[in-house]
Amino acid sequence: MTLRTLLLCGALAACSAATPPKAPPAGYEFPQLSGRVVDAADVLPQTPEARLAAQLASVEMRTKHQFVVVTVKSLGGHDIADYGRTLGNFWGVGRKAFNDGVLLIVAPNEREVRIEVGKGLEKALTNDEAAMIIEQSIIPHFKASDLAGGILAGSEGIIREIGS
Repeated sequence: MTLRTLLLCGALAACSAATPPKAPPAGYEFPQLSGRVVDAADVLPQTPEARLAAQLASVEMRTKHQFVVVTVKSLGGHDIADYGRTLGNFWGVGRKAFNDGVLLIVAPNEREVRIEVGKGLEKALTNDEAAMIIEQSIIPHFKASDLAGGILAGSEGIIREIGS
């Protein structure tokens, strides 16, 4: 690494550290985007979470589509569709020019799950396909009190649809 590259990296790091984080829209509380898997509800064991994060990174490298899995303690009284869309936009999931992000959001305390798909991916992952993944892959695990299994199975279904 050259001195110029090191100085540039240092300057970028200093700028990002000095920039205060933006606040969520009024009336919303969001967890901090800390990676491709944000387990704010603490339902994923560490090893499956790390494996899932690696899978999501691989999908992004291969397809350029961003896919984030998030669990939240509460939707704060919001409808999960509205919460998920607002969260995805706030975090900037997906490439802005393509609107090709996917968010799998799980709110275990409200017993809610949703797959939020950016407009740029709606042909690859339709609303009907997202609903089928929820009903056939996620819900059976959730009914058996296996939240982690449902999240992993749902993520695999989403990856199958967007990963080609």
